[in-house]
Amino acid sequence: MSTISWDEPATLIDLDGKAPMIGTLRDCAMHFAIFKPFAKAQARILLTKPVHREGQKTRTWILNPDEIERLAARLGSED
Repeated sequence: MSTISWDEPATLIDLDGKAPMIGTLRDCAMHFAIFKPFAKAQARILLTKPVHREGQKTRTWILNPDEIERLAARLGSED
């Protein structure tokens, strides 16, 4: 996944139907970090700009739980 700016607008959604969290990518990663494992497995981040993902030919608008986990870890290491 290419590097995304922390201030990029994003929406944290889940597949369980809870209300989305709209904010920056940083906000979404911070919110994701406090989720319980079940909620993390259901979470996705919807981006405002598509990003390139390694192993895929096209760019994508959605980040999966494993990618969000890496963002949350990166956020923790930067703070």
